[in-house]
Order: sequence, then C-alpha cells, then structure tokens
Amino acid sequence: MKDEITITVTDQNGDEHILICPVDMGLTLKDICKAYDLPMEAMCGGMAMCATCHCFINEETIALPEKGDIEEALLSELFNSDATSRLACQIYLTAQMDGLSVRIAGH
Repeated sequence: MKDEITITVTDQNGDEHILICPVDMGLTLKDICKAYDLPMEAMCGGMAMCATCHCFINEETIALPEKGDIEEALLSELFNSDATSRLACQIYLTAQMDGLSVRIAGH
C-alpha cells in the first residue's frame, strides 16, 4: 500500500501544481492545498459551512466518496457548481486517489 499519492491541482489562473500527498495522516484535499499555499480560501476551516473550498474534479475514473447531504446543499447554492463540483474539505485523501486531478473554482 502506498503511503503517498500524487495529485494535480489547477489554480484559478490555470497554473498546474503537482502535489505529493501523504495518505496516512487523515488529510483532506483542502488540507493539502493549504499546505502547498494554493489559493483556496476555505474560510470555515473545513467545517463544510462556507463552500469556499469548491473545486471541480477533472478525472472521473478516480473513486471518490459520495457527497454527503451538507455538501450537496452547499454546492446547490453556488452559481458555478456542476456535476463535477466537490468541497475539498470533504474529500479525505486515500491511496485509491493517486492521479486525481482537480481545478480550484473561481469566485
């Protein structure tokens, strides 16, 4: 079992960032974006209350956990959300997510 994965994150300017992420620390996608100083607000600190960590999943072949009711409700209130939208604070990194590609939503 791998203890780290590689994720590609595209920021609001279209710049790609390759992130090496440990999967044994219980980190979320939001946590790792913050650790790499990427421009993700995440104002509520990962409590699923603000939707400022909104991102789009570029790679549909990676199995992600289902959206919870709170995540669905927050995403439904955003004008720019679509079927690939997720809250980065709700995606806990696992070894199965190696190769994940996401784009941070603009505001």
